[in-house]
Amino acid sequence: MATLKEGDKAPDFTAKDQNGKTVSLTDFKGKNVILYFYPKDDTPGCTAEACSFRDNYQSMLGQGFEVIGVSTDDEKSHKKFETKYSLPFPLIADTDKTINEAYGVWVEKNMYGKKYMGTARKTFLISADGTIKKIIDKVDTKNSSQQVLDLLQ
Repeated sequence: MATLKEGDKAPDFTAKDQNGKTVSLTDFKGKNVILYFYPKDDTPGCTAEACSFRDNYQSMLGQGFEVIGVSTDDEKSHKKFETKYSLPFPLIADTDKTINEAYGVWVEKNMYGKKYMGTARKTFLISADGTIKKIIDKVDTKNSSQQVLDLLQ
């Protein structure tokens, strides 16, 4: 499993979004990207995080950033999530966990003493040249977009 750090080249990926469209990181070459990983569609923390990015989406675009969400949910789940909360950005279906693994966010978790594998909530700011500019390990779900905007100042 990868342990990425700031300054590393962001791993490329190709996968389907909520609309069945194939999306690659290389599609965003020359653009800054906010790539955020979240555990599950339509759960309280993940909804707060997605809605934070939605509510500040125009500010992100204004700062020259595209937003991409990634979870292991399938396209159908992503489509319901996008529709329910009017999300204006792609949600990547990483059902085989290859993107999660490439970014080092597929990790062992522990809830109520039970260990299981799952997605660590993490945000990567990727510069236009494809390098990782910043990594947010401790994501504040309700203020996730503000965390990013604060880093961009």
